[in-house]
Amino acid sequence: MGVLDELTRPAKDDDHVGGAPARLVAAPGSTEEAAALVAAAQGLAVVVRGGGTKLHWGPAPRELDLIVDTSRMAGMVEHAAGDLITVLKAGTPLDDLELGGQQLALDHPPGATVGGTVATGASGPRRLHYGTARDLLIGITVVRPDGTITRAGGKVVKNVAGYDLGKLYTGSYGTLGLITECVFRLHPRPAAHAYVRSTAPAQAVPSILAARVAPTAIEVDSATGELAVLIEGTAEGVRERSALLGKLLAGEITDAAPAWWGLPPWDADGIGMKLSVPLSKVPALLDAGATVRGSAGTGVLYAAASGITEVERLRALCVRGGGHAVVLTAPSPVRDILDMWGPVPGLALMRRIKDQFDPAHRFAPGRFVGGI
Repeated sequence: MGVLDELTRPAKDDDHVGGAPARLVAAPGSTEEAAALVAAAQGLAVVVRGGGTKLHWGPAPRELDLIVDTSRMAGMVEHAAGDLITVLKAGTPLDDLELGGQQLALDHPPGATVGGTVATGASGPRRLHYGTARDLLIGITVVRPDGTITRAGGKVVKNVAGYDLGKLYTGSYGTLGLITECVFRLHPRPAAHAYVRSTAPAQAVPSILAARVAPTAIEVDSATGELAVLIEGTAEGVRERSALLGKLLAGEITDAAPAWWGLPPWDADGIGMKLSVPLSKVPALLDAGATVRGSAGTGVLYAAASGITEVERLRALCVRGGGHAVVLTAPSPVRDILDMWGPVPGLALMRRIKDQFDPAHRFAPGRFVGGI
């Protein structure tokens, strides 16, 4: 019996990606087992599945033979508190992290895993202060499509042809191989926090940034017309800075986040977009007629589009403003006729990297920019 026979099972009805059904599913228990599986699966089209919270993001794969499920590669390998780092297996649910007085400052939906969050490059409100997965990731272990195990950054290391593997694999949607372990920079858990909630317009954001209150997040929601700012730090510092900000914005200071905080604005079966623009263009997006929500402090927002016409209108608005827009999720009939990624700079380079890492284009074929 070969490795494929030992590690795989027939797919069930719910083993699909964007409506594309798989034939086989495997859940390796270690990096070494995953490498043996991938090496034995030459000729098969592979998609990696973590918690499944973003598996519906992006186009469906052109082909799908094998789903590699990371649920058995879960747990903390190391927590070096003195160095403010942790090493986590890719299938570790972010909800399960116990880091004492420290935190991995990645916003995530319930059930999201370490590998899925890195592979999709997902982020949330706190990206303003802490950065994104790309910023917090300092090391990575991957299984390349030929079955080679490669470690880079962080605690070791062996790199490949001078590439920064952590940055390449972050947001690659599983098209370059299988992430099995990640090394992250940690931050101290703040002693106190407060939210300043206001109906001030997004044009107030430059004043917030200039006020030197060091906000952790500045979020807006067009549906409620609300602007909310998260302040973290010592109890005294939070009290002073939130009071200053409350006067500036004529806002209310609370311990609780707004109900919409950190949540996508689209329905489960709706069209969801990610919009990235310069800060000066955020007010125009909020006035564009769609439900738009996200970080006014970084210019990364999310929109619920009512149809393809609105997708095109929002995308054009972003491009004219010097940004870009991608469709993260959409119902199958829309997904089939929509360019979900839209125009993206650097496509030729991305194709060359894909050709080098996955010459047979077996991993998540068609899921990434330009049909990569």
